[in-house]
Amino acid sequence: MAPPMSASRFIRVLRDEGLRVVEVGDWQHHNRNHKGPWGPVHGVMIHHTVTRGTAETVRICRDGDANLPGPLCHGVIAKDGTVHLVGYGRANHAGAGDDDVLRAVIQEKGLPPDNERNTDGNRHFYGFECENLGDGKDPWPPAQLEAIEKAAAVCRAHGWSARSVIGHLEWQPGKVDPKGFTMASMRERIAARLKGAEAADPASDGS
Repeated sequence: MAPPMSASRFIRVLRDEGLRVVEVGDWQHHNRNHKGPWGPVHGVMIHHTVTRGTAETVRICRDGDANLPGPLCHGVIAKDGTVHLVGYGRANHAGAGDDDVLRAVIQEKGLPPDNERNTDGNRHFYGFECENLGDGKDPWPPAQLEAIEKAAAVCRAHGWSARSVIGHLEWQPGKVDPKGFTMASMRERIAARLKGAEAADPASDGS
């Protein structure tokens, strides 16, 4: 359990991990906080977008639509590995999921089946949408997979292990994202990264 990082620290730890980051508009203040609380945060959730083209993907994730207003995540991870920050705070990305899964994430244990939709995930997870059609055929370039791995920066900042990173399919019944790689293999990559030399983040601003 942790309070969310400030927006300034969030972007700093991503860049310190070696990610290329693009700031989209006033992302620091673009959120859904008026709809409910943001935090405490417990983990990171990975999604695929079912879109093609970075510019359109970023627009959709920032603005959403009439049925699901944006932001739809905090960062969009493009095919080339660039992270486009589109919002910060509560975002419409996780939806309602399984309380047993949330407890497992908090305790950093193996995940149970996600068979309930009884817990607000938008409150508790940082969210990254990854540009991909989600059909199991659209490739995941190495640069993009490496960028997802580098989202470990969030875990590093909070002192979390790789078990704090889950896919949408592990949270909400009926979801399949991300499709095209396994979250088990991604957690292995993240765990290996977290064992390496820590990225420079000397400041802790208490938020």
